[in-house]
Amino acid sequence: MEAENRKRTAAIVLAAGNGKRMESNIKKQYMLIGDKPVIYYSLRAFQESFVDEIVLVVSPGDVSYCKKEIVEKYGFDKVSSIVEGGKERYHSVFQGLSSLTFCDYVFIHDGARPMLTVKILERLYSCVLKYGACVAGMPVKDTIKIADKNHNIVSTPDRRLVFMVQTPQVFEYDLIKNAYDNLMENEQEFLENGIAITDDAMVVETFTGHRVKLVEGSYENIKITTPEDISIAEKFLGLS
Repeated sequence: MEAENRKRTAAIVLAAGNGKRMESNIKKQYMLIGDKPVIYYSLRAFQESFVDEIVLVVSPGDVSYCKKEIVEKYGFDKVSSIVEGGKERYHSVFQGLSSLTFCDYVFIHDGARPMLTVKILERLYSCVLKYGACVAGMPVKDTIKIADKNHNIVSTPDRRLVFMVQTPQVFEYDLIKNAYDNLMENEQEFLENGIAITDDAMVVETFTGHRVKLVEGSYENIKITTPEDISIAEKFLGLS
């Protein structure tokens, strides 16, 4: 990818979760895959890519630790700032967006997805240049059922049209920043109506009406959620 044909890009890496399902006193982003913490692998992918700047969003009180034990220790010199996240994921994304210096496009990635590759980033970048908004995702392999609140099956969607959405999710900066500004202004209304904000694409769809394109991610691009995911990631990385 030739630098002169490239816009300025930034990445927001989210590492502010508590990982309650990990059954560990150690936050999942700091648990080891091989001999490196989970968050190391996502940061390494962006560090080795064409991305110009990284903002790392961490749990309250973890800024100093991450600066010394993650960013400085492993030489991630593209990390321009480390900021504290908020109560919900969307608060953390908003903090990250507000901390960026300048960029044309922004990649938003869950730091608990260590299998990110430069190839995935390149596919997403090519798409966002054309469409302005895209997300990594893969077709589901299983039949999906829609259920009611009593767990009775209501419908069966066409499996060919159902995707597992992953991160990174990538947007024109102005588009995603305006969408999040609107979300924060209308947050109370969303909370009162019981609407859950589950990903960045939803924020863009809801507050701008801009269509979001799906781009091939990887079935290996798993999110570390439960203890067995650590072992799976080690196998994917060739560490076990």
